[in-house]
Amino acid sequence: MKIRLETERLILRELEYTDENDLFEMDSDPEVHLYIENNPVKSIAEITKVIGILKKQYVENGIARWAVVDKTTNECVGWSGLKYFNEPLNEHIHFYELGYRFKKKHWGKGFATESSRAILDYGFEHLNVDSIFAITDSGNLNSKKVLSKLGFDFQETFDYEGDPTDWFELKRIHWESKKSN
Repeated sequence: MKIRLETERLILRELEYTDENDLFEMDSDPEVHLYIENNPVKSIAEITKVIGILKKQYVENGIARWAVVDKTTNECVGWSGLKYFNEPLNEHIHFYELGYRFKKKHWGKGFATESSRAILDYGFEHLNVDSIFAITDSGNLNSKKVLSKLGFDFQETFDYEGDPTDWFELKRIHWESKKSN
């Protein structure tokens, strides 16, 4: 089942191979990768491989990162979505993690917050989970601001592949009470 979500300005859908050029523009930018292993991609082939991995996740887990498309321009401006972890991370296993990444030219437009709200609604309503987690490099202040706006609570800092990484959690009960206010 292909999932398609819409917000006021955005369409969220499964990533397709036709998104390769937009994703390459995003993931080849060193500033985009500053807090993500600091290892920008160098070829379209790398992007093709990532899309293949995500397509496999759609089949195996029913969900993965989605393309975020600007309704006005039809441009894939980045991706956002939930990743299912069936391997341990920070002493947790079998959980969903919210993530997002956008082209630098679209930073500061509220796309991360807007797309994440739709994804969190989907996660809590359709996946019926009690919590959704998020991680970010401890130095990534902009990502932490987004998570705060969404209602995530900081839990702890842990070591992720040699980098201090902040662990956040959003409980369904907190999300539902925030929506009803």
